[in-house]
Amino acid sequence: MLLNQNTLLLGKKVVLVPYTSEHVPSLGPSLCPCRYHEWMKSEELQQLTASEPLSLEQEYTMQRSWREDADKKWQAQPGVTEESCMAGDVNLFLTDPGDPAVGEIEVMIAEPSCRGRGFGTEAVLMMMSYGVTKLGLTKFEAKIGQGNEPSIHLFQKLHFEQVAVSSVFQEVTLRLAVSEPMRQWLLEQTSHVAEKPYRAGSAEPH
Repeated sequence: MLLNQNTLLLGKKVVLVPYTSEHVPSLGPSLCPCRYHEWMKSEELQQLTASEPLSLEQEYTMQRSWREDADKKWQAQPGVTEESCMAGDVNLFLTDPGDPAVGEIEVMIAEPSCRGRGFGTEAVLMMMSYGVTKLGLTKFEAKIGQGNEPSIHLFQKLHFEQVAVSSVFQEVTLRLAVSEPMRQWLLEQTSHVAEKPYRAGSAEPH
């Protein structure tokens, strides 16, 4: 993630910023009820994301690994302002050492009030466009829990096709090869996105 640790992407509905230590603490409902550590206490999100609850110290350790690991190209927090309206996260992994053109992508809209508003769709499109134009990716993969119908539907809407089902991990795998027409479509969908330098707290409402 060192490549883009100072990059902010500004869309119409979401702002994507790098995952920093400021996004981890839970400050309580009066200040920011939707920070990452608080979200991941939710049993629903644990089931949808096949995640285990982590201690605050473990969350900080994970955050530091995102900053230092070159194979994790971005974890970004979609929202309008960082303190008051974090909505979830979108991740892009380089998981195949033999094929650096493949990116595994995932998205989580953790804040219930932010679901069904197109935030996840725009976040995924923005991340895919970044992967194609900045990282040279030509293929994307998404692994989603079988019961996570909203996420499966989102990726199918973006032209991903289901290619495998794992009964062991209870997940489906969807893939998308970025042909030239698909690349042009993706760039059209994200033509409004602006790339700016990131400083903690610099995401602005729009």
